[in-house]
Parts: sequence; C-alpha cells; structure tokens
Amino acid sequence: MTTVLIVDDQPLQRYGFHLLLDSVPETDVVGEAAHGAEAVRKTAELRPDVVLMDVRMPGMDGIEATRRIVAAGGRSRILVLTTFDLDEYVHAAIRAGASGFLLKDARPEELLAGIRAVAVGDAVIAPALTRRLLDEFAQYVPSHRGPSEDPKLTSLTDREREILVAVGKGWTNGEIAARFVLSESTVKTHVGRVLTKIGARDRIQAVIFAYDHGLARPTVD
Repeated sequence: MTTVLIVDDQPLQRYGFHLLLDSVPETDVVGEAAHGAEAVRKTAELRPDVVLMDVRMPGMDGIEATRRIVAAGGRSRILVLTTFDLDEYVHAAIRAGASGFLLKDARPEELLAGIRAVAVGDAVIAPALTRRLLDEFAQYVPSHRGPSEDPKLTSLTDREREILVAVGKGWTNGEIAARFVLSESTVKTHVGRVLTKIGARDRIQAVIFAYDHGLARPTVD
C-alpha cells in the first residue's frame, strides 16, 4: 500500500486525483492540502510515501514546499505535476529535491505508475519532458567546466563512472545495458551503487551531480 498526500489549490483537481487513487487498491490517500505551507505541515504529520505536488499555488508554492519537505529529512518522496508552460520551474524543482515530474494531462495509468516508481525510490520523468528537462538544467551549468575530481567521483570504479555519465545523458537502464552489453539487472545494481557513492537520493539527483561535475553536457541535435 502506497500512501499519498494530494497537494493542489484547485478543489476539483484534488477531487479528481482522489477519485483515481481511490479506484485502485494499492494506493491510499491519507490527506489533501491546498497550498505549500499546508503541504509541509501535513507531510510532517502524516508521513505519506508520496506527495503529489502542484507547482503554482497561492502563498508558498510547490517548489518551496518541496525544498522544505526534503530538507526535513523524512521519507516522503515528491512527485511534481507540471505543464509545458512551467519549464522555468523545472530546474528549481530538481534542486529542491523532487523525485519526479509528470504532466497534468498524463493518462491515469501513467500517473499511477509514476507514484509507484517514486514510492520505491526510483525517479520518474514524463518522456516528453526528459530532453527539455536536461536542456533547461544545462543552461545553469558553466559551459566550459572540465570533470571535477570530487572525492565522491574518485570512489567510483571505471564502470560506475561510465554508468554515471550515461545516467547524466538521460539514458534508461535498457539503453545503458545495450550500450555496454550488460543485463538490465546488472545495470540496476551499478546504478544503485553509484547513487550510494555520490550520495544521491535518486536518478534525478545523479543527473544533477553529473552536470555539476562536468560529466554530462547537452547534446546538439
């Protein structure tokens, strides 16, 4: 059972999400919040597995709420719901510690799969947002920085470093497996070790690390 807190300033939107999540036995809505401050308070009180977080809300927005929830060190994971016209918020939400991004027009099965993935520690990004997300993030990274010799990097094996570079490029486990002729289970094991060694919460945080340390750069089409 995955417990969920729904955060959105629109009552009808919260109602729709509640109906959807109530329709499947593996999710349990433990509460709702209409703004960021209420989300922070209810997350601390209810400790949901996943917080379904809107971005634009009156008062404290979803980005600041995400930042405060993550900084509190609890186990709750944040799944941000966004739209294409909110690209300017993506970088800030990543930095705040969100574990996933889905579009508000995602199909019900995509939302449910995203919640399940985030709940078990994976990161999820809507396929249509992946490239836009990386390009948006790349704008904030110095364009001529060389690879850093951070102690966390030097703790990686050569293979783990290759895996980190691939994750930084936004490759899936299947794509990494095909590139390095590995099984997907082996890739998953490598990714897990990389996350542990660099101190990343999830795959999205590994992308940040790769960009910050000069291991990944935007691809020119």
